Amino acid sequence: MNYIRITKDNIDKEHICCAMSGKQSVVKKEWLRQRFDDGLVFYRSEERGKCFIEYIPAENAWVPIAADGYLYINCLWVSGSMKGHGYSNDLLEACICDARVQGKKGICILCAEGRKREFLADPKFLTYKGFRVADISDCGINLMYLSIESGAQPPYFKECAKHPVIEEAGFVLYYTDQCPYTYYWVPKVQEAAKEHGIPFNAIHITDKESAQNVPAPVTTYALFRDGQFLTQSIQSDKKFLALAGLQN
Repeated sequence: MNYIRITKDNIDKEHICCAMSGKQSVVKKEWLRQRFDDGLVFYRSEERGKCFIEYIPAENAWVPIAADGYLYINCLWVSGSMKGHGYSNDLLEACICDARVQGKKGICILCAEGRKREFLADPKFLTYKGFRVADISDCGINLMYLSIESGAQPPYFKECAKHPVIEEAGFVLYYTDQCPYTYYWVPKVQEAAKEHGIPFNAIHITDKESAQNVPAPVTTYALFRDGQFLTQSIQSDKKFLALAGLQN
């Protein structure tokens, strides 16, 4: 498989694997465009499909972690017909090689504790590739890392991410434009909440500094209910109403 690196020069004409069509793609591409100067790298398969990796120097990552000197993987996604061909290995190896060239301490990424969860990396695959758990959030989301520099201090969650709680009652959502699915689904959930009289506050994170201080380990989508972290999984309007106890 050949891979294409998405840059400022080709992003307007190239497909980005995770993006839905239309406005969702435009919003995601604009988010990427603004991150390239921060060192963001995006590789996708030459063949169209969900097969890509997106990573950035951890100092510029939109997550509340302390990981100076590391690369942070925003997303490593291979699915559908692309699975089972070793493409995840290819993409991860490209990131590891880049980290070595840049003289980084290592690589880090978020995953679920013990099992694969939506929009998080597979812990079994990462363990197989030599990653270890660096820190664990109270909500069961782990920060895993692969050390490159001998003796380097492992990365860790900031306190706001390690203990994800807020004071506001009702449903509260923190989200960014990093994932194109938020652009499509967040307004639908807002509309459903309003229609059914469900307290719902959506907080759109639009800058790195705010993202690095979100009270959750995940910033693309972090849904709370009555102060407690509920899920990082992007909700459709029907799924949200089920969470609220209004649909089976």
